[in-house]
Amino acid sequence: MKPVLGVAATGVLALLFWKIAVVFLLPFLGIAIGLAFLAVKVIVIGAMIAFAIWVARRWSRSEGTPA
Repeated sequence: MKPVLGVAATGVLALLFWKIAVVFLLPFLGIAIGLAFLAVKVIVIGAMIAFAIWVARRWSRSEGTPA
């Protein structure tokens, strides 16, 4: 029965350590999610600018110029 108690105690300590670690690591998770959303926002804005340039070039093309 003694080895089972050691495994159980290790499991309980690991669970407590995990709960404490999550409290300290949660701000880093929030920062990572914020940076990911910032990257997506920059990519979307860049795509909108590229699309606007493409549309402006397409509209300014004269009718006689082949594609």
